[in-house]
Parts: sequence; C-alpha cells; structure tokens
Amino acid sequence: MMHDVVISREDWLSARKALLDREVEMTRQLDALRAERRRLPWFRLEKDYRFEGPEGVRTLSDLFDGRSQLAVYNFMLSPGSDHICNGCAFVSDHIDAARRHFEQGDLSFAAVSRVPVDRIQSVKTRMGWTFPWVSSAESDFNHDFGVFFTEEECAAGEARYNYGKSRIENPVDLFGVSIFVKDEGGDIFHTYSTYQRGAELLIGAFNWMDLTPKGRNEGDGIMSWVKLHDQY
Repeated sequence: MMHDVVISREDWLSARKALLDREVEMTRQLDALRAERRRLPWFRLEKDYRFEGPEGVRTLSDLFDGRSQLAVYNFMLSPGSDHICNGCAFVSDHIDAARRHFEQGDLSFAAVSRVPVDRIQSVKTRMGWTFPWVSSAESDFNHDFGVFFTEEECAAGEARYNYGKSRIENPVDLFGVSIFVKDEGGDIFHTYSTYQRGAELLIGAFNWMDLTPKGRNEGDGIMSWVKLHDQY
C-alpha cells in the first residue's frame, strides 16, 4: 500500500496539528449533539409488552433487570429462515464486553427477535454470546418500534423505515436500537430509537479502522468483508 503524499516529519506534524484542530471542534459538536439527544422528550408506554425467554415469559419491565435504563437491539432473525444477519452479528460481537461496564452505569441490555426461543438459543450458542435475548414472536413490539411492517402496509406504501427515509416493499425483519427508562413508580418511557447508520455508534471495530489509511476497507461495497466471526 502506498500513498500519494510522503513528507518530512516536521511537515507531517504541521498537517497533523491542523487536523487536530478540526477533530477537537468536531468532538465539541458531538458533545452538543449528545446533550441534545439527552434532552429529547419522552413518552410513556401504554402497552404491556411481553416476550418469551429461556426461563419463560418476560415483560419489558423485567428486562430492566433492576436498573432504570434499558437498551434494546432488534436483531434481524426472520421466522422460517436460517439466515443470520452479518451486520447484526457484527454489532452483537461488541455487546458482551461493553455491557460488563455499562451495566455498572445503570444500563441494561436485551436483544429482541421475532423467532422462537430455540432459534435464538441456537444462534447464541454458535456465536458464543451471553447477553439476554428474547423472542417477540407473540408481541407487537417489533412493529410498534419500526422494524417490522405488515404485508398490507408494504402493499399500500405505508411501510416506512428509519422515520420514513426508506420505503419497505416486502415484509422483512429490520434492525434498530431503542432506549427506555423506568421510573420509581414502574412506568416505562421510550426516550430514543435509531436505525440504519445510527447503529454504527455501537461498532467499536469501525472506530479502530477509521483511524487507518484504508478506513473501513469497503471497496466492494458497504461492509463487504464482514462475515459471522466463525466464517473468517
């Protein structure tokens, strides 16, 4: 691998310091954006969402596991399909290490998919993941939080993903991240959801690669080299 511009260390330091000024400014802008995100209004959930886990029925409240905040990742596993989404697996490879820390900061985590529990357990065993993962097969949760649409909605052009930015032509399981808060009285509030490139925030491997000359090395398409980690 070569680069078009190779200079002296003194000139390199000058160029690097100029970029550092831009990085510092961008960091400040991101801090402001994060603060704005935290100030978003909440809305109280009225539905009593229920899921199926290895030990039986779990409510959304149960998934908080004694903490006041909960992150839910909608993992793309579709009923009747053996496919495991490479992108969702890529995100999920980062979760167990991270949650050892963020659970100490009052944040719980759970993954949710519309497939039966035995399918979820099979994937968890294969991939070596230990995070909580429950089935929403008997729940409206995926539909209500914008990661699944009915045939009728797709046919009518009403299936709009990522707050309307993408039109979905056929029913398909999609991914997303949603954040919830539970108050001392047990009421649950939805505070935030993000989809598509919003989930890149969770992929630490990309942050490492973004520091390098090749970046994400996606010459053949977005995430073209990403596979399930047991397929490399």
